[in-house]
Amino acid sequence: MSETGNQSTFVLPPSVVTKVDISRLISEMQQLDNDIITRDARMKAGATITDELTLSEPLQDFLAANSLEVGETNERAELINRLRQFKSSAPVVHVTFAAPVDLESLRVIAAWFREKVHPQSIVSVGLQPSLIGGIYIRTPNHIHDFSIRAQLAGHRDIIISEVEALRGSK
Repeated sequence: MSETGNQSTFVLPPSVVTKVDISRLISEMQQLDNDIITRDARMKAGATITDELTLSEPLQDFLAANSLEVGETNERAELINRLRQFKSSAPVVHVTFAAPVDLESLRVIAAWFREKVHPQSIVSVGLQPSLIGGIYIRTPNHIHDFSIRAQLAGHRDIIISEVEALRGSK
């Protein structure tokens, strides 16, 4: 993890795609912090601890991609704060689909945006059946409509002339 001013620059693994994923990382880090503090207190009181703390795959991937250690309380607190800052400032690409999309496709889309547009791109997913097919992409600076609805609207005159030609041939 590197820092630019007060903003953290994280490497996002493929398992972290949306702001919801970032929220889950924050929640899991908070839970991990609580569990470690509780475990340490119980061990100081003489309790024997046999259960191991487990991390989700996205959190494991995130920590590994950023070479982060979370053994110390202050490291965990700092990471939680930086994740909160990142969540509010990460570049978001809004992608609207005509039909529900699977997680693997979202990961591919996020990877493409991270490679071509910004390495910390987060995807916000929407569903709009009126698109008929295709996708609608919105960033703060651009709107791209790759839907069938837009294609049909863009060729309305051709469709009308073809329909009229069909009527005239009857």
